Amino acid sequence: MEVRDLAEVQVIEVRSFPNPWHKSTFLGEVQNRSIAHPYVAEAGAGIIGYIMFWLIRDEAQVNNVAVHPEWRGRGVGERLMRFALDKVRGLGGSFVTLEVRRSNSSAVALYEKLGFTLMGVRKGYYQNPADDALILGLDLSAGRTGPVQ
Repeated sequence: MEVRDLAEVQVIEVRSFPNPWHKSTFLGEVQNRSIAHPYVAEAGAGIIGYIMFWLIRDEAQVNNVAVHPEWRGRGVGERLMRFALDKVRGLGGSFVTLEVRRSNSSAVALYEKLGFTLMGVRKGYYQNPADDALILGLDLSAGRTGPVQ
């Protein structure tokens, strides 16, 4: 992801989340390459999705991932997640966390498929609409240990 990509990324963000990140937040991620790792998925001449994670020492946090609505259901999200997990491994990371709305069943199913397990719940974390956040983790050095609930 580069500064020139932010307009297209923002379109996807606004169409994907009820409380979208501001463009300045994405700019901060692009400019903070010491820990931030933002990437885009492209098809043809356009951006169809993005993912960003932080890597601090050997721990990664997936901060944001989204796919353009017209490209959902085609495996783009899974490819973005697998790409990020491979990057984390390649950079020496061994553990990954993320947060997801409890009600986002398609995302929860994807993360479970990738081996993430439930670490905790933040009650009422999300607003507009109100929802709990599931905190999921993946130990990249171990096998899958159980389902997300």
